[in-house]
Amino acid sequence: MNHILETTVAGRTLKVEFGKIGMLSNCAMLISYGDTVVMVNANASENPRDGIDFFPLSIEYEERFYSVGKIPGGFIKREGRPSEKSILNARAIDRPIRPLFPKGYRNDVQVVCTVLSVEQDNLPNILAMNGASLGLLLSSIPFVDPVATVSVGLIDGNFVLNPTVEERKLSTMDLTICATRERVMMIEASGDEIPEEVMISAINYGFEQCQPIIKFQEEARSKFGKEKVTPTLYHVDETLEKEVTEYSFEMLKEAMYITDKDQRNERLKVIKEDINSAFAEKYPDAKGDIGEVIYNTQKEIVRDMMLNKKRRPDGRAFDEVRNIGCEVDLLPRTHGTGLFTRGLTQVLTVATLGAIGDVQIIDGLGEEESKRYMHHYNFPAYSVGEVKPLRGPGRREIGHGALAEKALVPLIPSEEEFPYTIRLVSEVLSSNGSTSQASVCGSTLALLDAGVPIKRPAAGIAMGLITNEDLTQEGVLTDIQGIEDFFGDMDFKVAGTTKGITAIQVDTKIKGLSDYVIRTAIEDARKARLHILEKIDECIEKPREELSQYAPRIITMSIDPEKIRDVIGAGGKVINKIIAETGVKIDIKEDGKIFIMSADSVGANKAVKMIDDLTREIKVGEIYLGKVTKITTFGAFVEVLPNKEGLVHISKLDVTRVNKVEDIVSVGDEILVKVTEIDNQGRVNLSRKDALADTEEKNKEDDEK
Repeated sequence: MNHILETTVAGRTLKVEFGKIGMLSNCAMLISYGDTVVMVNANASENPRDGIDFFPLSIEYEERFYSVGKIPGGFIKREGRPSEKSILNARAIDRPIRPLFPKGYRNDVQVVCTVLSVEQDNLPNILAMNGASLGLLLSSIPFVDPVATVSVGLIDGNFVLNPTVEERKLSTMDLTICATRERVMMIEASGDEIPEEVMISAINYGFEQCQPIIKFQEEARSKFGKEKVTPTLYHVDETLEKEVTEYSFEMLKEAMYITDKDQRNERLKVIKEDINSAFAEKYPDAKGDIGEVIYNTQKEIVRDMMLNKKRRPDGRAFDEVRNIGCEVDLLPRTHGTGLFTRGLTQVLTVATLGAIGDVQIIDGLGEEESKRYMHHYNFPAYSVGEVKPLRGPGRREIGHGALAEKALVPLIPSEEEFPYTIRLVSEVLSSNGSTSQASVCGSTLALLDAGVPIKRPAAGIAMGLITNEDLTQEGVLTDIQGIEDFFGDMDFKVAGTTKGITAIQVDTKIKGLSDYVIRTAIEDARKARLHILEKIDECIEKPREELSQYAPRIITMSIDPEKIRDVIGAGGKVINKIIAETGVKIDIKEDGKIFIMSADSVGANKAVKMIDDLTREIKVGEIYLGKVTKITTFGAFVEVLPNKEGLVHISKLDVTRVNKVEDIVSVGDEILVKVTEIDNQGRVNLSRKDALADTEEKNKEDDEK
């Protein structure tokens, strides 16, 4: 039986259908919003997975090109590995859902969201986030707290719920909010320097707009939901837990109060070896459980230290930023470099400038087809002092790179202002908390060093949270380091300028954030950001006036769009000849704008002249240096511009009478000619006689001067 339930969100129909498809899934359903349709399948293993100490949740976001009526590009005409957007969307679904499962639940759970149809006004990722929650809610999987998601735009000071394509073009903010009935679970935001108060109001607005969707999910569950299974939750043996805690508590407490990270880690290593040795004989197969008890004990000590003793592991105040270091111009041959250090976190960002044709082509489901600004983030094992094989970027690297990119997009100059493609690569050299926000700072330094005229410098900071079990105590931390992230409850990243916020990413390990935490985190992040921006300003105050000597130079010129075919030529013959002769790189836009890139100004200027000659119109009265292409009994044909020639009649070849054309010129000769007429059929009449007379007259005037 096919069950259907509908509601209205922002004037559009949100509909869920299940019971007709995917009969063997725990829950299979279609969720639609307008003409956007996503299929959601939720399943879980019958038994917990042995030998693990985490919840094995897998979220997959599958894009299908048929959803937008496209056939995939490339030789293999089918979808391949997930796109960057698919990975980011899967991460966004995972983050608000994961904390809502029971603690100790270790069954494999997989949610697959497959995009079947896309109407650009209604974003499939927002629909998939709601669908994932609803699919889990309707299934027998022990997930009972629905989470709703909305998108919020900002147009002329007014908030817009789930903005359409046209509204997104006008909006200065793109905010995604995930919330339960009580609290905000996740925030993703980008904006054109949004003031803090406006962002806080937008988050509150989004939270309110989530509530009807939560009610809709609860109604669906009450009508059609399966009975929830009673999960088998993993618990450490109480006797073991008590014995290990009593044995290790004071030793661990002494170690956790050491402020120096290296000394603390060295002491913890010794203590853990001692604990494992002490219980090896009595509990030979419980090394994992002992490790979990140690972790929980450390967590308890750190929380007590901060909530009750008001002391952070490294001795800083709650709103204090670690020592900041900024450097530029580190590498001799790159176009721009920035080294940003914050405590033991260090990121090197390198900027590279390329031609407009170097843009990244995007083959996806959205409207965006290319990117001329890209940011990539690398997190090698050596950044945390470990030894691991070097692989391609994982989901974490892709997510962190996208966040830093988002933070700087509003500040990148337009193509008209700065006709370059820009690529930033952030190399994490040392990691001890919020490398993604360090890469925002390093990227700002690199852009300024490269001479990119960004609107304003940007900086980022990560805020943390420490709470007690019943959430009655909440301590917000500025500039969290690794240990505070590991034992804390929140990672609240905020990037922006002196003017406002450009990006936010928030996820939590607990069941949501209160209004107090959100407001405090945003306000304290601004104070920290302004402090970091002062340090950046001390290092490099503004973009360099001159590009690196190794950066390409770009000359921009415009031609009549009707002349583009003349520059390209049949099969690209003409433009390839220009490139071969001058060594430049040429990009041509449909509006007639041409970008000529070269490290050699001589080659660039030569290319400009060649294109100018190809597109210039012959004008009556002008004098040209042309080449004789053909001789007849009645005159000579002369090419005055590429592929444009005219006739010099025998009577116009010289100031005296000419009996034979060959007496004056030969094929291949270059001669000065003046355009005397262009008839109504476009034929050009030239005169060498008039050109010589005009030249003689000009020389005479110059001599008299």
